[in-house]
Order: sequence, then C-alpha cells, then structure tokens
Amino acid sequence: MKKIILSLALCMFTAFAFAQDATSFVGKSFGEGVKKGNVITTAEVNAKLGEETKKDMKVTGLVTLVCQKKGCFMNLEAPNGETIRVNFKDYAFFMPKDLAGKKVVIDGFAERTETSVEDLKHIAEDAKKSAEEIAKITKPKKEIVFEAKGVVILED
Repeated sequence: MKKIILSLALCMFTAFAFAQDATSFVGKSFGEGVKKGNVITTAEVNAKLGEETKKDMKVTGLVTLVCQKKGCFMNLEAPNGETIRVNFKDYAFFMPKDLAGKKVVIDGFAERTETSVEDLKHIAEDAKKSAEEIAKITKPKKEIVFEAKGVVILED
C-alpha cells in the first residue's frame, strides 16, 4: 500500500513539475514573455490610456518596421496610418530584424510622449531611412510609445 501511495505521489509531482504553462501565448518569447488575459488591439490603446499619460497594458498588433541596426525597437500598425513605437525595457532584449509582417503580443507600459527631432532622426537612421527622408524631419512628434517588458511573436 505504501508503494502505491508513494508511486501516485511521484506521478502527481512529475505531472505538476513538467506541466506546460497554459496561461502564456504560443510563440517565440522575448524578455518576460506575455501571460494571457486582458489583451487589447493597437486600435484600443489611445482609449485605454484615456486621460492618463502612462498605463500598464497588453497589446496585440502587426509589426510594420524593426530597427535594422540591431532590432532595438519596432513599430506596430495603428489606425489611420499611424504606428506605435515599441522599445524594450532596459534594452534587455532585441527583436529579429525580419519581423515585419508578423503579429505580436506585447506586455508593458504605453505612454503619451513628445519625441524630439533629434530622437526622431536617430530612429530614422536606425531604420535605414534615406537621407532625404531624415532631412524632412523638422518637428517633434506627439505619439504613443510602448515600453515592453515582454514580447511573444505569435505563431500563425
């Protein structure tokens, strides 16, 4: 009887120890990854921010651009031809440079900010924009920037 109880206990321990985390998204994970629950689309970010300047949220969207220098930022498609730039917390991880066109889920903080002309030019250089495109940047831009602590590239 002791052997049966011991065997059952060992089986249960093994099952729990090797169980997959069903609360995470399926796909390649970066940083802290992303747990399921309360995910919104890029179209809902502005409304969820409301009057706040910074808010914790999980967002899903289509990647339109990735920094071609080292993958240190990416842009997500937003309504009306806009984009949401995504940086990575403490530069702890980077995205693959060929990620454009794939869907991701990100977890972190969305923030309303004004990006300086200098920073916009730097971002354009990292994105391998032409000298003509960079020269056209003459005004700061009010935008929503996301600081991601985790990213999952969703499997199709």
